[in-house]
Amino acid sequence: MIQFLSATGSASMTETLFTLLPMILIIVFMFILIYLPQKRQDKKDAAMRSSIEIGDKVSTIGGIVGIVCAISEKDDTIVLETGSDRTKIRFRRTAIASVEKLDMGGKDTTPAKK
Repeated sequence: MIQFLSATGSASMTETLFTLLPMILIIVFMFILIYLPQKRQDKKDAAMRSSIEIGDKVSTIGGIVGIVCAISEKDDTIVLETGSDRTKIRFRRTAIASVEKLDMGGKDTTPAKK
């Protein structure tokens, strides 16, 4: 009688393992497919936001485009100058969607005279 119970117990344990195995594989696959690329993108975004300098042209997540005129490290905000009337608006760094770096004229783009 005891052998019969232990035999069915091990069979049910194997069945349970094979039943849970696809679910475990799906969770691992979803982790690799979704979480890791998002983590990489978050690191790129943080590096982009930390490299903002005065004079850079930026666009916010709300679609406002402007030039950075002040950076406050204390409260992690950026002041953007927008439009022709030079309106200044303060944003958090996390509200910046993209940065176009200021070209300091390192390369001479004028054609050489012959």
